[in-house]
Amino acid sequence: MDRFKQMIADRHEYAKAWKKKTGGLVVGYCPNYMPEELAYAAGMLPIRIMAEQKPDVVSAKWIYASCYVAKNMTNMLLNGEYDYMDAFVHVEDCQWTFNVFEVASNNFPSLLTHYLFTPDYTEGPIAKDVFRSELNVLKGKFEAWTGKAVTEEALDKAIEIYNTNRRLLRQIYEMRRFYQTKILGSEMMNLMLANQVTDKAEMNKILEDFIVELDARAPYDDRLRLMLVGSETFNADLEELVESLGANVVVDELDNGSSNIWNDVVLHKDRLMALSLRYMGRPHSAMKDSNWRRRPQHIFELSEDYMVDGVLVVKQLVCQAHGSDNYAVWKLLRERNIPFHFFERDTTLPLDETRVRIESFLSMLRPGVTRIRGWHQPLGI
Repeated sequence: MDRFKQMIADRHEYAKAWKKKTGGLVVGYCPNYMPEELAYAAGMLPIRIMAEQKPDVVSAKWIYASCYVAKNMTNMLLNGEYDYMDAFVHVEDCQWTFNVFEVASNNFPSLLTHYLFTPDYTEGPIAKDVFRSELNVLKGKFEAWTGKAVTEEALDKAIEIYNTNRRLLRQIYEMRRFYQTKILGSEMMNLMLANQVTDKAEMNKILEDFIVELDARAPYDDRLRLMLVGSETFNADLEELVESLGANVVVDELDNGSSNIWNDVVLHKDRLMALSLRYMGRPHSAMKDSNWRRRPQHIFELSEDYMVDGVLVVKQLVCQAHGSDNYAVWKLLRERNIPFHFFERDTTLPLDETRVRIESFLSMLRPGVTRIRGWHQPLGI
């Protein structure tokens, strides 16, 4: 249960070892619209810059009124925890993480930096062409940084590795649809986070072995099935708390969770356009779901597919994207009579308060649940 959590804890040492072994560059990025295949084809190791609660007397001097994610990232960068990172790509999505990018650019002149514009109106008539042109600029940057060309063959190999990675992760997500699941939400979240800081070719082998292990596991007892919706998370504290109360998070719709691996790159003779179509067509974050509001419907379809009994809508304090988007999510959940509980979280998860709130929510669900084992017996089915 702790192996993936340990991989997250050891991510800095892993990246340093990877650099020493390969002589390649490590490129950090945030948020999750980063076309990792492009960096991987250039021989770089793309890693998601993660937030982690640590003593912080630094970030307040540089950024104001940002969410804890941005503050923690700033704190870790300025304290040298990412000193092995050679490059930083900010993918336009969240205004708070752009503040982190600016602080890093101003304080580390030797750091290779790039701002990747990503259209907010992803369904726009020229959005895919615009993003394709932005990817071409980024490709040129990678080639200049590494001193070697990003060939079509290298891109094809990277796309194959990343498509395989997403397929294996979706295979594990499919196992969570089983009523008696063999994996808990906390383990899955730690797996998803570990996947974002590990070489994908290496991770694919880990995932293949893990799927074999899951097949041999005995299933967990019946539990209330919850779905997690909202801002990105960088630990599994909430899932562990839910499990301690006898429930289980069986699916999420987080930007760095399921939404990040839900579709593949479809091969095309124009590889950059293939990447553009994939990233502009993925389940969108609250910031990018700005026109047709496809996100609420996607949430509803996941809730049906995974037979959830209730939804936890969790927003990071000061998260402007989800603060402006939640009304549409709440509206759909109410219209479809799906029970949900909304709360905000800050730097750390207030365990006692959150425990009481989730416990109360679960007690409201139990009287109406019909999918718990044995429901069919009184009906003689």
